[in-house]
Amino acid sequence: MKTQPHTTAPPALAGFAPLADQYDGFICDLWGVLHDGVTAFPHALDCLERLKAQGKKIVILSNAPRRAAEVEARMNEMGIRPDLYQGVMSSGEEAWRHLKRRPDAWYQGLGEACFHLGPDRDQGMRADLDYRFVEKLPEADFLLNTGAHMSEDTLENYRHELEEAAGYKLPMVCANPDLEVIRGGKREICAGLLAEAYERLGGEVRYHGKPHVEIYASCFEMLGGVDRARIAAVGDSLRTDIAGAQAAGVDGLFVVGGIHAEALGIEEGDLPAESDLNDLYRERGITPAAALPVFRW
Repeated sequence: MKTQPHTTAPPALAGFAPLADQYDGFICDLWGVLHDGVTAFPHALDCLERLKAQGKKIVILSNAPRRAAEVEARMNEMGIRPDLYQGVMSSGEEAWRHLKRRPDAWYQGLGEACFHLGPDRDQGMRADLDYRFVEKLPEADFLLNTGAHMSEDTLENYRHELEEAAGYKLPMVCANPDLEVIRGGKREICAGLLAEAYERLGGEVRYHGKPHVEIYASCFEMLGGVDRARIAAVGDSLRTDIAGAQAAGVDGLFVVGGIHAEALGIEEGDLPAESDLNDLYRERGITPAAALPVFRW
C-alpha cells in the first residue's frame, strides 16, 4: 500500500487478517483501539496475539499526557501484556524529555517557573524536573498543559484561566494534542482542546504527540529497523492517528468504532456505509489506507 493520497476509496474490511501480510511492524494507538480507558477489548488482545504469532513487531503510541512507564503500567493492569509489544511511547514522555533536556532554543528560553494545568493524576509529569511549580499565573514563566481537572469539565471552565495566561504571554507546552477522548462510553475534553483555545487567544503552544511527526522517531527506533514501507499505524482518530501516520510516511489504518463512531452513526463492531466513510474523509481532508470496524482479527 502507498502512503500517498488515495485516488480511489480505501478498502473497508471486516477484520485485520487481510492486512497482516502487508506489514512487518505496527504503531498502534492505545485508547479507542486497545481499550476504552477502563477495560481492554478482548478482540484487540486476540489481534495482538495473532500478530505476535506471525512475528510482527508492535509499538504502542499513546497521546496520554503521562510518562510512558505510567502508561505501560496501566496497560498491563488491563491485561495488555508486555510480551505482546516491543515498547511504549507517549506524548507525555516526549514532552517530559524535552522539559528535562531543553534540546532547543524554545525550551532553553522557557524560564524556571511552571504553572501546571492538569489533574492530580498527571503529577508524575513533574518528577525529576528542575523547575519551580507555582500555583498562581502571575508567578509563572510558562504553562504545562496536561488536560482538564475533572472528567465532566468543559472548555468554559477554563476560559478565564486561559485568558489570564494569554494576557501574561506565557508559552504553553501541550502534552496531549487530543481534543477529546471516550472513557467508558463518555466523552471527556483533553489538553489539545485547551491548547487550541489558547492559540485562538494569541497564546504560543508547543505540541508533543500525534499528529506531530517528531514523536514517530522513537517508535521507528523501537521497531528495530523494520523497513518504513512495511510499517503501518493503527488508530481511531483521523486528526491525530491517520494524519500522523501520513506525516511520518507510513500507512494509516483507521479503526472507525472509536472517536468517530458517533458521527458515523454506528454501533461497536459495525462498518458504516462506504458513502458515509468517504464523506467523512472528504470533510476531514484525510484518507487512510484502509478502514476497520474495530481492531479485531
